Amino acid sequence: MWIETFKGKPVLTKKAVILGLALLLSACGYHLRGAFQLPENMKNVYVEGGSGPLHEQFSQVMKSSSGQLASSRQGAGIVIKIFNEEFNRRVLSLSARGKSNEFELNYRLDYELANAGDALLMERQTVDIRRAYYNDQQFVIAKDNEEAMIRNEMYLQAVNTIVNRARVVLEAGAK
Repeated sequence: MWIETFKGKPVLTKKAVILGLALLLSACGYHLRGAFQLPENMKNVYVEGGSGPLHEQFSQVMKSSSGQLASSRQGAGIVIKIFNEEFNRRVLSLSARGKSNEFELNYRLDYELANAGDALLMERQTVDIRRAYYNDQQFVIAKDNEEAMIRNEMYLQAVNTIVNRARVVLEAGAK
């Protein structure tokens, strides 16, 4: 029963309150962080080239956006071709002992968009992401983990950039 009575007056149950809050959240446009509204021809994407971590991030972004990575070009609505992917790390500053204090990570790739028939939708574009972090010599293991997390965030940022640009291209082409 949705409404119970207490001393003759109606009282809402927990289920009714939870249902009401769920309806309010869905009505306000709430969606999970990282999820995109994908155009219909972008629900199935094939990524050609690129590293394993980049493919992993593409897979996660597509899953959170109700899409999927295609295993071949034939089933794909759009093909993302990755070229010249490179990850570089350089020392920005040294301590008095000659140990590195600060690093800069640079992730760069070129990509272009095509349809499954290999017709070019967008010419080659570049994504260039840079991050710097402090390398405390007392916590070397923790800093290795920090660098791995930063790299994953950079891969995710690159994927989000590519997906956003692809959405714009596909939506502009549909008009």
